[in-house]
Amino acid sequence: MIGLEVHAQLQTRTKIFCGCTPAFGAPANSHTCPVCLGLPGALPVLNADAVDKAVAAAIALGCTIHEVSEFARKNYFYPDLPKGYQISQFDRPIATGGHVDLEVEGQAVRVGLTRIHMEEDAGKSLHEGTGDPNLTGIDLNRAGTALIEIVSEPDLRSAAAAAAYFTFMRDVLVAIGVSDGNLEEGSLRCDANVSVRPMGQQPFGTKVEVKNVNSFRFLQKAIEYEIARQSAVVAEGGVIVQETRLFDPDSGRTLAMRSKEEAHDYRYFPEPDLPLLVLAPGQVERVRASLPELPAARRARFQSQYGLPAYDAGVLTQDVSVAAYFEQVAAVAPAKLASNWVMGEVLRMLKDEDLAIAEAPVAPSALAALIRLVDQGTISTGAARQVFEQMWRTGEAAVTIVEREGLEQVADESALLAHVATVIAANPDAVASYKAGRVQAIGALVGQVMKLTRGSANPKVVHALIQRQLDA
Repeated sequence: MIGLEVHAQLQTRTKIFCGCTPAFGAPANSHTCPVCLGLPGALPVLNADAVDKAVAAAIALGCTIHEVSEFARKNYFYPDLPKGYQISQFDRPIATGGHVDLEVEGQAVRVGLTRIHMEEDAGKSLHEGTGDPNLTGIDLNRAGTALIEIVSEPDLRSAAAAAAYFTFMRDVLVAIGVSDGNLEEGSLRCDANVSVRPMGQQPFGTKVEVKNVNSFRFLQKAIEYEIARQSAVVAEGGVIVQETRLFDPDSGRTLAMRSKEEAHDYRYFPEPDLPLLVLAPGQVERVRASLPELPAARRARFQSQYGLPAYDAGVLTQDVSVAAYFEQVAAVAPAKLASNWVMGEVLRMLKDEDLAIAEAPVAPSALAALIRLVDQGTISTGAARQVFEQMWRTGEAAVTIVEREGLEQVADESALLAHVATVIAANPDAVASYKAGRVQAIGALVGQVMKLTRGSANPKVVHALIQRQLDA
């Protein structure tokens, strides 16, 4: 029985209760103020944009949004929590309910959502870089960063389903601009609550929390390990201890961190420095009207509008910017060819050079012009890849490179007949194979002509010429 808690940093210009910038990678403690440092007398003021983004997430996930919600103090003591409490929401969150529909290994899976609540992030403890292995440093730049926590029902039954759910959440939150979804920087993190029970037993088993996993692959591995560990304990008649554990990627194991707290351990009470959060009339509909197309809807549209297979649609819609780039190419070039080139050459070059799609030196219109040359038979696919490489390096137009390099395909039959005759004469075995009924043998002959012409021959014309000669 698996339930997930997804913590997403909101893409706001300032923190949730003060005017500091939540910049990642800045010098330690350089983005702080009396409010996020928890100094006496400093009072929080709620960030309106954070509320809009929480509402946007709730709309996208089909939650019930509450007109009135309340902030609470969650009391616990840790070095990177400067106030000694975290401002969060407890029994009156901004949204409840909703669900996520997934397909996992060919099976439909519906995961219910318990709640979405707003809260502030804690700082970070630094165990390296202090110059003394016995010291821990504290960086409070992250303290006060705006978060939402999305809590699921324990409806997941496998590690693969949990990883698919976490991936789905990231895709949605990034698509609607709520979070940047950067796992490496900790903008998106996940806690997994895992329990096991013997078949037929109704009560849930004792749950164990695996804390702060920031990788889809690590989440799956951590849950797989926990399922195996807990199952072995129960099978041997042992007792599962309710605790919080951490996943160690190097060993592939979870390690005990601390005993698991219950809600009453945090001594929640209403935050006295903040009034009730009351949404403005029309606020939900205003946010709803501003939302872009959701990933699932975009995938379905790419399949219906462009005739793309599900795999292509899935790859192209993982990033909103990539989807937009593809649509600009497909507006003036055949959609399937556009899909192949964007998924292949474009994404490969972006990955090799660690670039975002917005930094691609080949504009959508330029790629579309290249694709049209291939589609019209002006150049071969192999030649087009060479042209693309030069376009990427120089920014030149495809037609300029083709003309300069003499890459235009030869489609004149009279110019190709001599090459066809030469290849047929030099390959009697392939000719005999074709005449014996093995029609695929013609492919070897086409390949020889292409080699002889250094790829400049039009393969369709070559195929037709060879077939005509052999049939005669």
